[in-house]
Amino acid sequence: MFVREDGKKSGEVPGRIRRLLRGPRPERVPAVVGTACAVIGLLDLSSGIFPRLRNSRLHALAEVLPGAVSPLAAAASIVVGLLLLMLAHGLKRHKRRAWMLAVAVLPFSAAAQLLYRHSPLGMLISLSLLALLVAHRREFVALPDPRSRWRALAAFLLLGGASVVLGLVIVDAHPGSVVGDPSVLDQLEHVVCGLFGFTGPVSYRGDSDDLVGYSLGALGLLTASVTAYLAFRPEHPTARLTPEEEDRLRALLAVHGGRDSLGHFALRRDKSVVFSPSGKAAVCYRVVCGVMLASGDPIGDVEAWPGAIERFMELARAHSWTPAVMGCGETGGEVWTRETGLDALELGDEAIVDVADFTLAGRAMRNVRQMVGRIERAGYTTRVCRAAELDAEELAAIRRAAADWRGTDTERGFSMALGRIGDPADGDAVIATAHKAAPEGHDPGPYGDLRAVLHFVPWGVDGMSLELMRRDRSADPGMNELLIVAALRAAPDLGVKRVSLNFAMFRSALARGERLGAGPVLRGWRGLLIFLSRWFQIESLYKFNAKFQPRWEPRFVVYRNTSELPRIGFAAMHAEGFVSLPRPRLPRLPRVSRRGGVRADARRPEAAEAPAREVSQAA
Repeated sequence: MFVREDGKKSGEVPGRIRRLLRGPRPERVPAVVGTACAVIGLLDLSSGIFPRLRNSRLHALAEVLPGAVSPLAAAASIVVGLLLLMLAHGLKRHKRRAWMLAVAVLPFSAAAQLLYRHSPLGMLISLSLLALLVAHRREFVALPDPRSRWRALAAFLLLGGASVVLGLVIVDAHPGSVVGDPSVLDQLEHVVCGLFGFTGPVSYRGDSDDLVGYSLGALGLLTASVTAYLAFRPEHPTARLTPEEEDRLRALLAVHGGRDSLGHFALRRDKSVVFSPSGKAAVCYRVVCGVMLASGDPIGDVEAWPGAIERFMELARAHSWTPAVMGCGETGGEVWTRETGLDALELGDEAIVDVADFTLAGRAMRNVRQMVGRIERAGYTTRVCRAAELDAEELAAIRRAAADWRGTDTERGFSMALGRIGDPADGDAVIATAHKAAPEGHDPGPYGDLRAVLHFVPWGVDGMSLELMRRDRSADPGMNELLIVAALRAAPDLGVKRVSLNFAMFRSALARGERLGAGPVLRGWRGLLIFLSRWFQIESLYKFNAKFQPRWEPRFVVYRNTSELPRIGFAAMHAEGFVSLPRPRLPRLPRVSRRGGVRADARRPEAAEAPAREVSQAA
């Protein structure tokens, strides 16, 4: 290599050409192939649906791409286009099964390009994509995601709906060949009949009749095939904590449970768990939308945390999941970032009250003191005890009341919620209840004198962490303040020295933004948070927690790349119940009594307790 008079190196251009000929870097191959499949699928789908595109320059480009196997194969082009669109996401995520299907389809596509289209260029593109997949086969090693039979029903509904919409477009894409003037209902009937392989009421001149029929039949066959495959393939169960795993976690919490206030929430039974090789530490997680979401600090001995974290990351790489941690403490965040190279971002603060320092005296506690005094004068009484001290009938009444007072149809909570009350294994939990007898001559209601419930889970041997807050909507305001004060007053008798209250998201930004001298950026960020508080409890939780003069402990979110934060945020909101994707349900038929009348079932299925760590009604 030498330097020319203009100062450029003579080997610079050939070096770029060599890098171009070598192709993309191995780690970028899945993204390149997935994007190529998506583009090819869209072109094949468009050329198969719209006749004008098949006679245009766009069709000339689509004809040499994988999927267009013959001049009259519009139906095959539509099906292959949909398949390539479905495979694109799996290839981008390094999925092995998507790679196997793509490798199996591309040779047939290349042969069809040469035999039916006599297109060497189309065969070359198919074989080039195949060679790229085979050469970098080690990049596609991700295992399939956990799944259930519900995915088959969801696929049937989505593909069926897409097939009907595409079918209407196909039927209406040949206006010059339609016989007569069929109505929209006739077109819809023709689409539905065509998906099942029957002839509909719409007729066409020339080859358009066969073309539309083959296209609709291919869409119906694709929908039926994908649904059958998803329904009858071996099922991978969703996240469930087995009794053996729960026993191992409880043994770790019995020794190391006092380190993290969120430790007991690892016993939530809709989570999975990975243990360190020594079995002295564990990480609990759930997979949501391709994000492997852990919560809190690892459980167990700090010295064994790296082993559990390494197992967590190995599992994420094996399935090509996006690793993330929600709500870990400062020590946990340091270990996560040191062992994995991930980054951390402060998410908010946890309010912790030291029982020995709590008092209602002083000007700062005047509002709480006056509110509690007013409620006590109104005739409300409180009871604070361990869950094991309540009988089965009392626990059942509390569970029913908590479910009915939830206020939302969707259960909320994941990282800071247990999701159950009164389980025999959770006898050390603390339940605080508020009571007031109904006035004489009034109906006491289905729950008697019960007016509000607070549920605390153990935090080691000398602490408890708030898990759930519920109150009757007809009760006086201030029930939550009353029960928190009652729990703090009863804490010494229960051997509790510290109480963890709610988590306040972005607490430091709200606090600094309202101070004198805050800059425009900080004030703008605080204004945005207050605006978002209309839908999410951001400012209300901060103000509610601040009433009790707690100390604040920061909590962090751990993530891999900044570009993944929106996806992690959506997965976290879905896990916490703020974004719900309900499963389709079959309609329930009314029950008929023996007398022949139709009646409603008076017994409701007992809803799962909504996790709290949020104030459903902040006074």
